[in-house]
Amino acid sequence: MILLIAALAAPDLSLFDDAIHHWQNRHGTNYARYAPQQVNEIAGNILLYQRDNGGWIENQDPQRILTDGEKAAFASQKTKPGASFDNRNIYSQVEYLMAAHDVTGHAAYREAAIKGLDFTLSQQMPACGGWPHTLPPTQSYHQKLTIADEVTSGNLRLLRKIALGLAPFTSLHGVVRERAAEALKRGDDCVLRLQIRQKGVLSGWAGQYDPVTLAPSQGRTFELPAIVSQETVAMVDYLMSIDNPPPEVVASVEAAVAWLKRSRIEGYRLIDVVLAEPVTYDYHTATFDRELVADPAAPPLWARFYDLNDNSVVLANRDSRRVATYGDIHPERRSGYGWYGTWPQKLIEVDYPAWELARAK
Repeated sequence: MILLIAALAAPDLSLFDDAIHHWQNRHGTNYARYAPQQVNEIAGNILLYQRDNGGWIENQDPQRILTDGEKAAFASQKTKPGASFDNRNIYSQVEYLMAAHDVTGHAAYREAAIKGLDFTLSQQMPACGGWPHTLPPTQSYHQKLTIADEVTSGNLRLLRKIALGLAPFTSLHGVVRERAAEALKRGDDCVLRLQIRQKGVLSGWAGQYDPVTLAPSQGRTFELPAIVSQETVAMVDYLMSIDNPPPEVVASVEAAVAWLKRSRIEGYRLIDVVLAEPVTYDYHTATFDRELVADPAAPPLWARFYDLNDNSVVLANRDSRRVATYGDIHPERRSGYGWYGTWPQKLIEVDYPAWELARAK
């Protein structure tokens, strides 16, 4: 019974699914991990991973049981300035630590969470209330205002919970909540400002924007400036989470869903072709290739990237050159990247109709 209660009380670890996925992609799954109810051990890891500036580097597994040598290595890195909001990072640690404080009563967890919140607020961009990918930047896209991987929407979800005093942030009040509310308003205004217009009509969002001009910008070398279906779905999910949304938010959601509906691709299927032998590339080992084949019976697909002006599909290789067809993409990027998918399907068929129905009541 004690274990059951502890398990039920344990903070949500799904916040770290993306980080753990990336860790295990690089290091494998054959390592010792703490159980979810071992809250103090997991929170202790998160405290150890936290840099002195309040941030965290990305793609760490908080459940990993560290050796003494690994603990010493993390402790020695605390003064380094690096931190990243990529892959649902930093706001996840802040929320977990506050929940761990509620479960255990340990003040150190709350203090570290507030330090992480302070870091987050300090990094909100001046030209528009979004956030950068990684700092200090080591890649060209790290300093850009980032929508991809829920960098901006994830931070806004965190700030909304704090501003409203929702769990696990019920113990935060006064100046902390006021600062969160102010940053939240700047961020929400920024999100609406960044929604791209095609020939005067609102569509979706890019993955990155220039931090000064706010023009849609390139991410990695093969991620050209474009409207991104997957990121648009995540942003719409965030906007639909706002209670009693004002008219401008409603208009934004409706326009984005309309764009996703008219951007679906009919009559094609993406298939995996198993390779006779695995092929090792710099960032992954491919056991299959992919082909886009005609199939009138196939369910709808969406491209990841769409042209800012004419809404055509945008495909590219690592040399940043746009190519005409999926077959023109190098096999390394076909097997190692999702150029087509069904990301908007649940939004269009389930979540958006439910949101409309709730608003009509």
